[in-house]
Amino acid sequence: MKHQHTYDKHGKQLCCTEEKKINALADQRLKATLGDKACCAVDSALDLSGGRQAEKHGHQTVDEHNADDGHVHDAEGKSAFQLFLPAGISFIILMAGLMMDYLLPQPWFTDWVRILWYTAAYLPVGWPVLREALESIMNRDIFSEFLLMSIATTGAFAIGEFPEGVAVMLFYSVGEVFQTLAVQRAKGNIAKLLDQRPDEVTVLVEGRPQTVKAAEVSLRSVIQLKPGERLALDGVLISETASFNTSALTGESKPDTKQKGDTVLAGMINLNTVAQIEVNTEFLDSKLSKILQLVQNATAQKAPTELFIRKFARLYTPIVVLLAAAICLLPYFFVDQYIFQDWLYRALIFLVISCPCALVISIPLGYFGGIGAASKNGILFKGSNYLDALAAVKNVVVDKTGTMTEGVFKVQTVNIKPEFDKDFIMKLMNVIENSSTHPVATAIHDYLGEPDHTMIIDHIEEIAGHGLTATYKGNKLLVGNVKLLDKFNIKYDVNLNKIVETVIAIAYQGQFAGYITIADRIKEDALDTVKKLKELGVTTTMLSGDKSTVVKAVATELGIENAFGDLLPEDKVNKVEEIKARNESVAFVGDGVNDAPVVALSDVGMAMGGLGSDATIETADVVIQDDKPSKIPMAITIGKQTKKIVWQNIALAFGVKAIVLILGAGGLATMWEAVFADVGVALLAIFNAVRIQNMKF
Repeated sequence: MKHQHTYDKHGKQLCCTEEKKINALADQRLKATLGDKACCAVDSALDLSGGRQAEKHGHQTVDEHNADDGHVHDAEGKSAFQLFLPAGISFIILMAGLMMDYLLPQPWFTDWVRILWYTAAYLPVGWPVLREALESIMNRDIFSEFLLMSIATTGAFAIGEFPEGVAVMLFYSVGEVFQTLAVQRAKGNIAKLLDQRPDEVTVLVEGRPQTVKAAEVSLRSVIQLKPGERLALDGVLISETASFNTSALTGESKPDTKQKGDTVLAGMINLNTVAQIEVNTEFLDSKLSKILQLVQNATAQKAPTELFIRKFARLYTPIVVLLAAAICLLPYFFVDQYIFQDWLYRALIFLVISCPCALVISIPLGYFGGIGAASKNGILFKGSNYLDALAAVKNVVVDKTGTMTEGVFKVQTVNIKPEFDKDFIMKLMNVIENSSTHPVATAIHDYLGEPDHTMIIDHIEEIAGHGLTATYKGNKLLVGNVKLLDKFNIKYDVNLNKIVETVIAIAYQGQFAGYITIADRIKEDALDTVKKLKELGVTTTMLSGDKSTVVKAVATELGIENAFGDLLPEDKVNKVEEIKARNESVAFVGDGVNDAPVVALSDVGMAMGGLGSDATIETADVVIQDDKPSKIPMAITIGKQTKKIVWQNIALAFGVKAIVLILGAGGLATMWEAVFADVGVALLAIFNAVRIQNMKF
């Protein structure tokens, strides 16, 4: 069935617009480059027909418009050479014509021969635009850039300016291909960064392993994952236990041990034993697929500048068509020696100059380039509007644990009273902590090593918020915080509350035996992060639910003047409201889940290493993939550079067009100046927009 264009209530065409066409062409080239990996990653993230969702057929995603309409699939699978080929043919014929016109004049190159020659140069690049203009008019979208280019070039032919007519359309065609390649490059950066799913998996069929395409695996199939292999689909672990490297999802470098029944996600790498996973999510619905679609669709949320330009272009195009008509016809009533051809030529120049493609394409491309550059550096933006918002941020509010610190506890000191056997007490502590999965227990295991399994401990009980109790050969053993000692009336002669680090106290046989201190290590780039934020003129504030002594110590080490601890979620909200009451913009950086209220309140919510959580993806506006705080100032810098490039393009486009428009209306500019003012400026703006993808941040 042939595709039917869709329109809004004002008759404005919703589908098949120039931006959608450019995106579609880029996606088709990217699909051809990356193969099946790009099919679901890129094409399914686009909606080419004005809001309809594409249908999923296995691994391939088919869009009704893409399959049935001829606008874009003539470029599918083509190389850059093939995309430039029509323009190349047109250029060669045009150059030959100019040579026979001016350098080596030929007596036979006149009249109909000359017209046919330049028509042959025009058709490879002009026919697609003429077809688009005609279809737009038939579907009530009259004032499109296709119409402007069609009127200007056919008008040039009508008054005998054949080379100028060909040149305008040639440069327009070249600009369109460059736009396609630029968008493809930005999307390629995103796809290559995020598409970490293996193409094939090993599935157990009646107990026998078989290698199949990951996209063909059905729900409830059992995958056999060998050590070192990356999981391709989300599922549930059905083996007793397995350890995974989750850094691709969470940014955490430490292994994550999963037990039978735990959820495991696509992108995780099996570390030790052969594991079996029951698939519970289709390939396209995995966490990585959702994240990829999130970034691919980021351009749906437009920045204010971008929205303004779009609205401006809708009013601007019909106005310039009317002005062009006025330039051609009105002088008849005011000029003594009115020559229609001269004033028509001026009007055509005016039309070419006024074509808004430099603004309509280069500005969205600037924002998309910013999103692509950020993705290349492991920073995922939900929309171009957040690039603008971050560029204006004056305050960054950070959580402590997991944001500025690693969120992984390490043993700092061991203090055992001399009347106790230190080795014996530490062995007991290691054995009892072996029954716990708490981060504190992990820190103790890392410090003490493998527990002594010959030591049998009975009646192990975990008291929430306090610690562990057990008996060894009938003697009571307590391992926990100060509240645990108070609960069992254990006397201690050290002021444990004044110790900055987290304290794990030990009591044996009813007596205080000593304590160890555990601390969360500050991230390596945290200090540099605060320095860079200061250089950007951004104030850093630390808010945490951890105890104030710990928060103050970390803040002092990092050079953060404003730091508050012992805060509940509502307390954090109050602190952020105090900042916003000063009419200052705020970005909050945390886990994006526990701090949902304060994330919602802030101008920009940033999640650190939160790619493993659907809730984080939904809550945060910006996700930092590799969990490094240094990406906070980098994200702000990318936002500032993007905004700078966008405004450079706006100034360039308006400045050059205004000058040449005045010259053209006064008869001082030819079609060649008009070509530069339109396509030349568009190409300069596109190259400027692409520049951000090569910047070092």
